[in-house]
Amino acid sequence: MGTRLEGGQRMTTAHHRVPRAVQGTFDELGPPLHEVTFVVVDLETTGNSPPGAGITEIGAVKVRGGQVLGEFHTLVDPGTPIPPFITVLTGITDQMVAGAPGIADVLPRFLEFAGGSVLVAHNAPFDVGFLKHACAQHGYAWPGSPVLDTVQLARKLLTRDEVPNYKLATLARYFRSASVPAHRALADARATVDVLHGLFERVAGFGVQTLDELIEFSAAVSSEQRRKRYLADGLPQAPGVYLFTDERGEVLYVGKSSNLRNRVRQYFTGSENRPRIREMIALAERVVPIVCATPLEAEVRELRLIAEHKPRYNRRSRFPERALWVKLTVEPFPRLSIVRRVATDGATYLGPFPGRRLAEQAIHAVHEAFPLRQCTLRLRPGRPVSPCALAGMGRCNAPCAGQESPQEYARHVAAVREAMTGDIRPLVERLLGRIERLSAAQRYEEAATHRDRLAVFVRAAARMQRVAALSGCRQLVAAAPAFDGGWEIAVVRYGRLAGATRVPPGAAPGPYLDAVLATAETVLPGPGPTPAASVEETECVLRWLEQPGVRLIEVDGTWCSPVHGAGSRWEWLRNAYATPFQPSRD
Repeated sequence: MGTRLEGGQRMTTAHHRVPRAVQGTFDELGPPLHEVTFVVVDLETTGNSPPGAGITEIGAVKVRGGQVLGEFHTLVDPGTPIPPFITVLTGITDQMVAGAPGIADVLPRFLEFAGGSVLVAHNAPFDVGFLKHACAQHGYAWPGSPVLDTVQLARKLLTRDEVPNYKLATLARYFRSASVPAHRALADARATVDVLHGLFERVAGFGVQTLDELIEFSAAVSSEQRRKRYLADGLPQAPGVYLFTDERGEVLYVGKSSNLRNRVRQYFTGSENRPRIREMIALAERVVPIVCATPLEAEVRELRLIAEHKPRYNRRSRFPERALWVKLTVEPFPRLSIVRRVATDGATYLGPFPGRRLAEQAIHAVHEAFPLRQCTLRLRPGRPVSPCALAGMGRCNAPCAGQESPQEYARHVAAVREAMTGDIRPLVERLLGRIERLSAAQRYEEAATHRDRLAVFVRAAARMQRVAALSGCRQLVAAAPAFDGGWEIAVVRYGRLAGATRVPPGAAPGPYLDAVLATAETVLPGPGPTPAASVEETECVLRWLEQPGVRLIEVDGTWCSPVHGAGSRWEWLRNAYATPFQPSRD
């Protein structure tokens, strides 16, 4: 009932009016990306999350249309000591931040710099979480600017065939960034700018031209994720562990959180873009919550459940039994060997190592420093055999041929055992001397090889000595301040978390302490340096104990580290790779 017009259009009568499609204006589509101002920010902190951790450095770069408009950088005094492992990672020391402003002074300057811009960060929930907490703590309103996460965007745009992971260093190499990420705020922010621009080139192929389109593209939620949102219904808002299971009850994935409901809900939003996790969600039919008294208990339970169920969608901590140890054997002429299990034979162990290559590097470091035999023969005093080529090269004193008595050989064994468990100085000094001689002779590749071997040994020994110190205590009881003003109490026996409880704000801690001690797990020590728990579990407990404000209630045993142990070499380890071996330019 209409008349066809020229050009194929059709005019309808008033009684049969069809709504016309109207193209939106550019204002309705949002500003094009080249007109948007982005502030790319990166933080260095003393830990993983506030309030237990503070900010030590802020770096930010303001860009628009591919041009840098300005930079913001400052160290921040966190008000608490910086943990040693953070210093090794970032290079930021207590001395460096001693004269720096506090976050209360830095925050208004940063908010002014970033005002009205889109915030960008690599793993944005981490950086934005710290900034929001600082704003709330010091009475500043969070600006509510749009936030773009380059990790989330990269997961949508890059396949695993292109990049093995979505770490900043990996993406910076892929996009050939001029800045190298170095766990320092400004350098990492500059690298993130290059990654952001590389991702913009990719996303343009999907027709994304405006800020609104970019945000919508980045936060797209699959239909499968939306359909499974009901799995988060009824979960408690408490710390604990959650298990995704399929229709047969098989555990697909294990995770932890300080708020179970909020964390599980995130799996059904646009923030979850990991392909393997989306695949897991498609198979999941139930989420089983396990409420824990404290976040520490949740972290430990997660490790234990992953090791027990070995969920196919968890990548880490699934096979602790596959780790390797370097063993100093117990025999008339001991030697070093690589084993998978710690036995009850009184041997000395170093590890665990994730792979054979690293274990072999640690062994090579020992053999360079001490003339320990490298053969696998079962030697007995008084039964000499023909010496091998190493004896002719002067790298073995040939105890096999009777050229060295068990008593003389025992001195080398004692030095190796001491390097593994206590005084590392003789081993380090001998290897550093060799490295210096090789470098002076311009044999830089060989020097770097010996340096790498020494670094592997130092890391393994430092880790083992820290863990063994706590594992040697029959019982340790400590309390840490909770976020709400209460206390978290942990009972640790032989390095294993045996009990945990939470004291509400204002409550007397005595009854809670008595109750957790009475109900704590009975722990019987086994063999080796970690007699009752995995190394990962004991390290979790150590990180908790090293938090600011933790108070020791009881220590049954000696909890200390060797004065001249491997931990005293953290500064060398941090600087070992700072200056590569290279010829002089004089």
